[in-house]
Amino acid sequence: MNNNDTSKGNRHILAAAMITSFMTTFMSSALNLSVPSLESYFGVNAAFVSLIISSYTISVAAMSLPMGKISDITSRRMVFLTGIAGFGILSAASIFAPSIVILLVLRALSGICAAMIFATNNAILISSFPHNVQGKVLGYSVAATYTGLTAGPVAGGLLNSAFGWRSIFAVSVIVSAAAFFTAFRAVPQDTPAAHASGTDTAGLALYISSIVLSLLGMTGLGSNIAAPYMLAAGLVLIIAFFVHESKRESAGKSSVMRVSMFRQSRTFTFSNLAALLNYGATFAISYEMSIYLQVILGIPSGKAGLMLVTMPAAQALLSPITGSLSDRVRPSILASTGMGICALTLMLYSRIDGNTSIFYVMAVLCVTGMGFALFSSPNTNAILSCVGKEDYGVANSIIATMRTYGQSSGMAILSTITAVVLGSGTLEASPQADILRMMHISFITFACICLLGLFFSLARDRRA
Repeated sequence: MNNNDTSKGNRHILAAAMITSFMTTFMSSALNLSVPSLESYFGVNAAFVSLIISSYTISVAAMSLPMGKISDITSRRMVFLTGIAGFGILSAASIFAPSIVILLVLRALSGICAAMIFATNNAILISSFPHNVQGKVLGYSVAATYTGLTAGPVAGGLLNSAFGWRSIFAVSVIVSAAAFFTAFRAVPQDTPAAHASGTDTAGLALYISSIVLSLLGMTGLGSNIAAPYMLAAGLVLIIAFFVHESKRESAGKSSVMRVSMFRQSRTFTFSNLAALLNYGATFAISYEMSIYLQVILGIPSGKAGLMLVTMPAAQALLSPITGSLSDRVRPSILASTGMGICALTLMLYSRIDGNTSIFYVMAVLCVTGMGFALFSSPNTNAILSCVGKEDYGVANSIIATMRTYGQSSGMAILSTITAVVLGSGTLEASPQADILRMMHISFITFACICLLGLFFSLARDRRA
């Protein structure tokens, strides 16, 4: 294969990675504005409908690492294509879901397919490009990821309003078909990157149960009496998982994750902690600002959605640039700068009120997007640069887990603060002063979390 063919093939792989990055994160957030429609259509309460959203993200968080391990010891291409095909088929089935229970099951299974994609798309991507441009191509992939996350509620709301909630799944089927066709032609056959001497069944059970229990516990705080116990059990199991994996690795047995990756590389460990805290601190921005624009300022949902596009647009434009810079400038410098900007804008959000200029709000959203761009691609590049090709699948899965776990944690924190400040009242019935107080408290809390993440980001390159 000549250089031109190789370049063309790489571009097709980049296209497949970007489409899948957008598709999976888009569907994680596009149904948010369809909750009232689902509640009315199926005749269930809002709490049950919310499980449609959380079941997807919990499945992604719980299954990303196992799928990354499977892809490393079998075939990344096979896992990638299976995930895309399964995602499309399950989206098609969701269009015709006869009950909310069936839809819930389909969403949980879709999360598993999304985990297969998250575990492989960036690993395949950076394996297909030379080291000196890996940061650049990761920038494109990360831009697609964040665009999907933030554009999901906007596009999902428009689709739901115009065509109903089923149209969101119809769009997913079309995008999945495009992704599969592109990936099938572009992604080459591969051989196992690692070899297993057995299956770590206990490790898999510990990992999956720890993620599911801790996330269910977090999301249920304030509304479920059993939630604190579930959270505590999940955290205990996370510790047990690391102890178990460390013992298996020391004995030379196969494991779900090489915990030595964390022990041997401060950069790897602190970069992942920075990612966890950054995603936890910033994920609720779009949700809270949509409330602010609609409830406090009285802006119609369609217009509010277009205003919120400011943030992902800024990131989408800058992420390829910052990713490319991370190939020449130390990634930790760029990522720390981005995280500092995010912390600053979180404090700025905490100062807005009913008289704040809309131009000021949009400017802060734009700056936030710039901060995301400076952090995301370089931080991902820093993490993947710490491991060999044989561990790309697992490392990429850990990044996906940090993202989804952080996002779920951020929303859990916001839910707890909302319950404390607003009580059982709805947003429509609550005084604007209380809603603003809830926003101020949450943004200050998130700013503190972001500053903690900035500490880890700055400390990652220090030598003991």
